[in-house]
Amino acid sequence: MDVVMFEAQRQGRLSFYMVSAGEEGITVGSAAALTPDDVVFAQYREAGVFQQRGFTLKNFMSQLFANANDAGKGRNMPVHYGQNYPRMHTISSPLATQIPQAAGAAYALKMQDMQNPTRDPRIVACYFGEGAASEGDFHAALNMAATRSCPVVFVCRNNGYAISTPTLEQYRGDGIASRGVGYGIDTIRVDGNDVFAVNEAMKEARRLALTDGGRPVLVEAMSYRVSHHSTSDDSFAYRARVEVEDWKRRDNPIIRLRKWLENQGLWSEDQEKQTRDEMRKAVLKEFGEAEREKKPALREAFKDVYEEITEEQREQMNDLKRILETYPNEYDLRPYKDGANGLD
Repeated sequence: MDVVMFEAQRQGRLSFYMVSAGEEGITVGSAAALTPDDVVFAQYREAGVFQQRGFTLKNFMSQLFANANDAGKGRNMPVHYGQNYPRMHTISSPLATQIPQAAGAAYALKMQDMQNPTRDPRIVACYFGEGAASEGDFHAALNMAATRSCPVVFVCRNNGYAISTPTLEQYRGDGIASRGVGYGIDTIRVDGNDVFAVNEAMKEARRLALTDGGRPVLVEAMSYRVSHHSTSDDSFAYRARVEVEDWKRRDNPIIRLRKWLENQGLWSEDQEKQTRDEMRKAVLKEFGEAEREKKPALREAFKDVYEEITEEQREQMNDLKRILETYPNEYDLRPYKDGANGLD
């Protein structure tokens, strides 16, 4: 999916995309340790978490193309996924805002579970990069979670770069893990390119988060961002191509898992080729269908702000409809569901 969608953006068929290459072990390994009732706050390189929790190719493509099947009704920029259950709060662009939100949500879960002790306890899993850990929101969130004993697992993907800033220029301390210790938070550092190690670390982190009525845990998963930061970035302007290629060969989480499976007699070259072909066909099929699907009806732009459409919003809808009917040649409504009637 990453390869296809990156190429689609370069062809002008998509406005924006962010690749997760090199960090798949962190997202899939950690998400596999969560329960469906756990709550997730992600950043924007957590496609593996979404997929592990039931997000389908159709869900991905519908959001990326902002079509009528998008759960967010086409209101957000690409890669800002979200789903109701298993609950994954919609990704937002501002850096690190999800970290204090996760601490607050974890405190709310703690209060709810205390009032209903018969239900299975839940945690919040919050994902972010090491660059986000330089924001004030990170420090406020960890301190809040520590002092209020919130059942939250902070998962920091330390992939070596905050856009173009390498870790050597971001901090002088011992990574992000040392900060958790400073806040009195149980902290685990793990090889993020070993999917099994990540899974074990997350299982233990979740167990600790539910100990003694709740407590925060910080997991620092060490990895490397193989891709450009986004389709708006050219990473070779600030790092050598040979560095990236070396990481691809030496420590790619997918290659490591594939070699392990082959050594166990559980995988083969034929299975690899067949699976890749099947996956590419499935991605292209959903890509084509999502690209052809119409955009949400114009009325959707006015919904979900208030419980019901207000009188003022109704006036705005009528004004917009009048403008569209007055200047039909200036606005192409064919891509939108229900066309000009989409405001009725």
